[in-house]
Amino acid sequence: MIENLQSFTESLPPLLQWVGVMLAGAIPFVESYGGSVLGILAGVNPVVAIAAAIVGNVISMLIFVLTTSRVRTAAVARRDKPDSPRRAKLRERFDRFGVPGVSLLGQTVLPSQITAAAMVSFGASRNAVIGWQIVSIILWGVVFGVLGTVGVNTLAFGV
Repeated sequence: MIENLQSFTESLPPLLQWVGVMLAGAIPFVESYGGSVLGILAGVNPVVAIAAAIVGNVISMLIFVLTTSRVRTAAVARRDKPDSPRRAKLRERFDRFGVPGVSLLGQTVLPSQITAAAMVSFGASRNAVIGWQIVSIILWGVVFGVLGTVGVNTLAFGV
């Protein structure tokens, strides 16, 4: 199955390979870490796969953060209802770990798009959220891309 995926990927122009990995990285729950591994499994050069997955995830996260920031600005004056239990739990974690902690660890539980939007909705600085999310997306993408490369090489060479 992996050989079929790789031969299909090799038949595509390089630009489409990049775009495909970028789109995979932009999908919540796939993110940079899943997109980089999918790209590597599909036969895309690991450096290209990791970079494309990171770019796709960052673009997606930016769209969520900028949209949430605008919505929050418009809604903050009208909000007077209590938080739902789920939102209260997210806020408690945000208060405990701050923007860096939620950005770096949040992807183990929720997609970066959701954690970033939640932090902005809680009143965190949009620029701080964007900066820490980019650091987190790069970190997770590189770590899983390296692990994916090692795994593919191990499968291919039986080492």
